[in-house]
Amino acid sequence: MSHLKPIIYDTAYNQKALDQMQINEEDETYILKYPTVYIVKDADKQDNYSVYVGETTDIKRRTVEHITNDSKDRADWWELNHSNTAEMYVIGHEHFNKSMTLDIENKMMQYMASVDVVKRVNNRRTNQQNLYYSHDEMEKIFSEIWLKLRKFDKRLFPLERTIRDSALFKASPFHKLTDEQLDAKDKIIATIEINLKNRTEKGKLIIVEGDAGSGKTVLMSSLFYELNQLSKAESENPILRGTSQFLLVNHDQQLKVYEEIAQKLDIYTSDKQKTVLKPTPFINKYSVNEPVDVVIVDEAHLLLTQGKQSYTGKNQLDDLLKRARVVVAVFDKKQILSREQYWEPIQLDNLLDEVEQQGNLVTLNKQLRINAGAATIGWIRGLIDRGMVKPLPKHDKKGYEIKLFDTPQALQNAIETKAKNEDSGISRILATFDWKYVNGKDNNGHPWYVKIDDWQMPWNLQVPVDDKDQKRRNKKLAWAEQPQTIDEVGSTFTIQGFDLNYAGVIIGPSVKYRNGRIIFDKTASENSKATQRRTLEDGTKEDVSEDMLRNELNVLLSRGVNGLYIYAVDDELRAALKKGI
Repeated sequence: MSHLKPIIYDTAYNQKALDQMQINEEDETYILKYPTVYIVKDADKQDNYSVYVGETTDIKRRTVEHITNDSKDRADWWELNHSNTAEMYVIGHEHFNKSMTLDIENKMMQYMASVDVVKRVNNRRTNQQNLYYSHDEMEKIFSEIWLKLRKFDKRLFPLERTIRDSALFKASPFHKLTDEQLDAKDKIIATIEINLKNRTEKGKLIIVEGDAGSGKTVLMSSLFYELNQLSKAESENPILRGTSQFLLVNHDQQLKVYEEIAQKLDIYTSDKQKTVLKPTPFINKYSVNEPVDVVIVDEAHLLLTQGKQSYTGKNQLDDLLKRARVVVAVFDKKQILSREQYWEPIQLDNLLDEVEQQGNLVTLNKQLRINAGAATIGWIRGLIDRGMVKPLPKHDKKGYEIKLFDTPQALQNAIETKAKNEDSGISRILATFDWKYVNGKDNNGHPWYVKIDDWQMPWNLQVPVDDKDQKRRNKKLAWAEQPQTIDEVGSTFTIQGFDLNYAGVIIGPSVKYRNGRIIFDKTASENSKATQRRTLEDGTKEDVSEDMLRNELNVLLSRGVNGLYIYAVDDELRAALKKGI
């Protein structure tokens, strides 16, 4: 029974220390003869870490290989081999087998890449395993390992819940994919390979569609990472070896996350250029005469379909297809939020039909974000898609919690309570864009507020941080991760693409309930990008505000993983929700 807990040995990282490592007799079998997982770490002068995570069936032989062979060919191993401060943790367990150690190695890389003080993760392979004997024990054993590692170094191994709440973790390429995601990734890679065989053509489009929370971001992160690995000089894939890949993101908050992932995992072009950019800078930098190989566009529904001040073209997707041999675009028309991103229905239908006829339309159907039963998810979708407030199913089998509040203060109190509960994860307040907000303060130097009667809270990105070091550190974090944002109200522009444990949504006056249905009142919205008319291809102007405001509601109501708290400003909507809930 003594070995049903993890065994961890800490040693300096060098041949002499390994040879002299004192191993208890009862531990010897599980450290030297069983498969093990190991972590090599080294800190720089700023106490930031480089780490290597690996697994092996022979820790002594593998370490000798790293020290004598790998350090000759790889800069990361050379640095570790010549450091006086590098250390190694060797992890054993009585229930370890090859498949489990590969799974734990993969999960350890996911965690390490999500830790703030880790600046580089040197082993960058993925080893997702299918079912195996004792697979159901892996999560519990991993948590026990992590808890024991915290006794050695709390900075390198923070609380698990801290990691799981981070945007880096949620967008990590090391997530274990579902069967649906794996099938989608295999299909996309196979299609890319077919289209890169001779590298003479360009403009092949693959579209991945799915509702909010269907796992599109994790799939794209995993795809981007794997394509990068297959492009390495040592890759055994003759088609993808030497190819170039880029990930384009149109959302400021997500751009921060992907840039940090790329930095930690050393995902750059062969000449060390950035591989994560916004669409417009990419279009301006890369020529139609020298197309790159693969461009992945996360949240492609945010691409512009008309020019604006920073973009002088007519359609960003068209411009990308001219600059890449293959474009993989993640698309959800229910998350288009601006007239500048609006597709005319016939244009979009023709595009999707053409892609589907070519066999390049990939659909994700499974809801992975909202941890609720089908009936509860159906109730939320009915509210958004059909404007219907039906009776809420009384007992959600997964425990998803939907609550209506009579005042915004009561909603605020409930979300603050959830946010203080360390087991509840990140919870924040969001609202439809029905109160004025522009970048910076108002003319009097005051924050912009969401105001309802005598209650008010500042809009997103308005609460100052007094501590300069804290403010500088927070610049890397997504809006919801910053601690001061519990005192703010977020919008679609700060929360799109991310999730919350509990989302407190203020449905503002632009969403009303009349004659038994939800309607949208553009005159009550402050979002000019949603309410101003869109100029169509034939020169006519069309009011697209109903679609944009419905999509805004869709983004907000689909953020909560375990719960959705609602306050509605419109009296009739609040009464209908109260009756239904």
